[in-house]
Amino acid sequence: MHRSRLSGFTLIEMIITIVVVGVGLAGVLAAFSTTIKSSSDPMVRKQVVAIAEGMMEEITLKPYVDPGTGGSIAAGSCDRSAADDMQDYVGYTSRSVCDVDGTPVAGLATYRVSVVLDTAAALGSLATNVTKITVTVSNGGAQSFSLVGWRTKYAS
Repeated sequence: MHRSRLSGFTLIEMIITIVVVGVGLAGVLAAFSTTIKSSSDPMVRKQVVAIAEGMMEEITLKPYVDPGTGGSIAAGSCDRSAADDMQDYVGYTSRSVCDVDGTPVAGLATYRVSVVLDTAAALGSLATNVTKITVTVSNGGAQSFSLVGWRTKYAS
């Protein structure tokens, strides 16, 4: 009689294969989970930097001294339309990102903006008529970015 050999997997081999594949798949999914959680970080960082640059540009484009034509920013207000010189931004803090007229920008409600103007700062040999501007933008504590600029009274 001719004896045929049967080929295939045993139950034990199948169980070991399922365990090995399951452990490998769990490791790959854990790596994907970490990548997906941090994938929005570059976008948030870019938004924080863009907001800080916009506020810094707004402040530095204002006259150094008060021309006497407007007023200052009301405490706790997001409306900056009355600001007519850079000193009006002293202590400015907003709970959300707003345009100059105080209209909140959609999608940026979790961002915070604060401005510090230091007129006692010295820039090299210049000790008077120099202001250090620090704009800090944060996103609900997840990321914070500070942009520092200098402004001098270059014209009388």
